[in-house]
Amino acid sequence: MKRLLLVISALTALMVNAQENANKPSFAVAKPHVQELDIPQEIAAKFIQLELIKLDKYNVYDEFDMAEVIQDSSEFRTNCFGINCLTRMGRKLNVDYIISGSFDGLGNKIAISLKWIDVKKGELHMAMVREFDNQEMEIQRMVEVMLKEMHGVPVSKELVTRLEFKNELITSNNVGRINNSGPRLGYAFLVGDMYKYARRPINQGGLDIFPGVSMIGYQFEKQYVGTENFSALLEGIFNFSGLEQGIFIPSFTLLNGFRFGKAGWEFAFGPSFNLRKISQGFLDTENSFGNGVNSYYSYNDWYDYASDNYSTDSNYIDQYGYFYPPTPSEASGEDYYFSDQYDSRGGLKLGTTWVFGFGRTFTAGALNIPVNLFYSSSRSGGMVGASIGFNVQKSKKNINR
Repeated sequence: MKRLLLVISALTALMVNAQENANKPSFAVAKPHVQELDIPQEIAAKFIQLELIKLDKYNVYDEFDMAEVIQDSSEFRTNCFGINCLTRMGRKLNVDYIISGSFDGLGNKIAISLKWIDVKKGELHMAMVREFDNQEMEIQRMVEVMLKEMHGVPVSKELVTRLEFKNELITSNNVGRINNSGPRLGYAFLVGDMYKYARRPINQGGLDIFPGVSMIGYQFEKQYVGTENFSALLEGIFNFSGLEQGIFIPSFTLLNGFRFGKAGWEFAFGPSFNLRKISQGFLDTENSFGNGVNSYYSYNDWYDYASDNYSTDSNYIDQYGYFYPPTPSEASGEDYYFSDQYDSRGGLKLGTTWVFGFGRTFTAGALNIPVNLFYSSSRSGGMVGASIGFNVQKSKKNINR
């Protein structure tokens, strides 16, 4: 008896379900028009079919149900996008409704249009056009949003926000963006105290090199504000200088940049951090001690010199018994004193400079070629030079990455 009741219950459920399906309107999906996107028409139609099935309101024909009718008519296979052609296709298929539309890639957005045709009346039942952000991998979700809205079904606000085209003055998308992340090559001339350090003899803690250095590095760039003709950028540059002259000067520069217009003009400014060798000492600007103008004396150099040339009761000894540098002359008004100075024999110390840059990005297809002039300034000298880079424009990431 229990088995009999189970069989009767199952058969009743099947009959009810069959009756419900029989009462559902039938729906066919024609191939939509697709332009400037990589998805085939068949895939776009499949997205519509799947989302209609999820609504559970219709008996949705798939491509196999439609194959015989479509194969028998060249009109239905190629350009059946208008209301009259879609109505004829729907009547051939003997369905209540048929839907088609268009999927168009338009620059930084995707426009989707859906046409819902009442086959029996031969007229447009409902139509909708929506613009979405250019995230081609998310087209099925775009179709889901549109079909739910056409049927009055609630849609996740988060999903709508993530997919919508933000047609605003300032956006978080790649509007107006040229991404110049990539390698950098350049050359710079040393100025101020850095020039003196480069030309100073090695036995005085100098580098004894030509006061110009090559530069090689890599720039990372992130846009935080962008419009069609303006971008605000955060830029980070790792750089190594002087390798061709046997020296190694590492640095990291953090810049705030602004890029204008389609021509890609830009300027940037920010701090640069580097490692330098420093000792306490002074420069003999008037050759007071006979070793040449601008000779450098570290504390150890001066102590050795003073020990050899001055007695312990001289005026160059302070109250603690240490030799100290004298005033070079009354006329100069300049006192010698120990301070931080560049010295290749000294210890490593973190230094900072302030960098200003100006330049333009030249483009050739997807290739960007940024060219920049820059000046790096600090109390102890700086560098002035030029750099050039290159990178290939990359596609945008979809919302799931």
